[in-house]
Amino acid sequence: MERLSLTEIRRQLQKGAFSAEEITKFYLSRIERLDPKVRAYLTVTPEEALAQAREADRLRAQGEDRPLLGVPVSVKDNICTRGLRTTCASKILEDFVPPYDATVVERLKAAGAVILGKTNLDEFAMGSSTENSAFFPTRNPWDLERVPGGSSGGSAAAVAAGLCAGSLGSDTGGSIRQPASFGGVVGFKPTYGRVSRYGLVAFASSLDQIGPLTRTVEDAALLLQVVGGPDPRDSTSYPEPQPHYLEVLAKPVSKAKFGLPREAWGEGLSEEVRSVLESVFKVVEDLGGELKEISLPHLAYALPAYYIIAPAEASSNLARYDGVKYGFRAEGGSLIEMYKKTRSQGFGREVKRRIMLGTYALSAGYYEAYYGKASQVRTLIKRDFERAFEEVDLILTPVSPTPAFKLGEKTQDPLQMYLSDVYTIPVNLAGLPALSLPAGYTGGGLPVGLQIIAPAFSESLLLAQAYALEKALALDLGPPSLED
Repeated sequence: MERLSLTEIRRQLQKGAFSAEEITKFYLSRIERLDPKVRAYLTVTPEEALAQAREADRLRAQGEDRPLLGVPVSVKDNICTRGLRTTCASKILEDFVPPYDATVVERLKAAGAVILGKTNLDEFAMGSSTENSAFFPTRNPWDLERVPGGSSGGSAAAVAAGLCAGSLGSDTGGSIRQPASFGGVVGFKPTYGRVSRYGLVAFASSLDQIGPLTRTVEDAALLLQVVGGPDPRDSTSYPEPQPHYLEVLAKPVSKAKFGLPREAWGEGLSEEVRSVLESVFKVVEDLGGELKEISLPHLAYALPAYYIIAPAEASSNLARYDGVKYGFRAEGGSLIEMYKKTRSQGFGREVKRRIMLGTYALSAGYYEAYYGKASQVRTLIKRDFERAFEEVDLILTPVSPTPAFKLGEKTQDPLQMYLSDVYTIPVNLAGLPALSLPAGYTGGGLPVGLQIIAPAFSESLLLAQAYALEKALALDLGPPSLED
């Protein structure tokens, strides 16, 4: 049963092959047995999940059907869940229980999904390995000595290990796509504004986007259909209704022109990743796709621009955690002393590093030199993509320069850690949709993902082409054996 995709579970539930309670008990048992090795979950909610499953069975017995009725999923722990703690993997929010659901959680519940629990992440979604969690690192199910990627490492590991049927993550600079690549699952970052950010704990508000991590492209389309669409509570939400993604997948795919940016296939890309991805190009051409070399001339400036913009926005967003209204509070004599101790003890090292970087970049005399300049570079990167999409339909790049690296390998070198997201960050700066598609394995058996990038609000095109390529590749993607 752990090999079933989300949509297959949905079909089996509709046919009555098993009940929602039975599939939920199966996943809860698997989490109990195997998650001590992987550590994908921060919080598991067996009683609530079984109650939701029984309600799903009751509704189905009455003849009702909903898009995810009885399907067990998980949610990244920086997405608010009413009555269920939401920690952002930070000591400062260790005991925080939100009084409301995020829009995406409301929509999951309305669709009949069973929520198994909340998944681990890098603290406040700041990291590329899930080693920055204040509680414990998550491990990669394909090799327990390696990282699952980040910051949505818990969500990717849970899906990869068969500990849920699908999961919601968030992506600020690659935090859905990079762990999807490392875990051999599908990770989809929609266009900025396609999915409501209401109830997502903010890291960098102009970059953050919620999206699905799933076993298949069809699963990602279904989850996006459920959680996406306009939301009046999010001022950046795109006001137009979504297309019907599953209907798009049912139609024959048209031949497309794929751009290969020369700047993304040069120095820094490991040979084992290059070899896997080049083998996929042959499949693209066999499907009738045309490959064309293109240029994104400002791609090299995306990483430095991002590490000005994202920390600057984080500095502003995280100012609210001061120990006064909610969250952790340290004891201190004066108000200023309490602030200082609360933030010193409550935030981890990487979060403090980014707050300091951002505060400096926004300080008097430096704003124009740093944040202003980075914003101009962001505009140039966006224009590069716009020009490229005048020549091609979609763009192909690696997701990460390397396969999953070992735990502890990059923790002492922040710059090397930041470089893990060199291919994903430009997409967030431009606000575009992009998908990490499992492309194959290295010689050592580690998954490698291919990044497919589309023009803004072209999710239908992206899903259709990814679906066709997925079927042509016909990879066996586990889950890997974790049983003793």
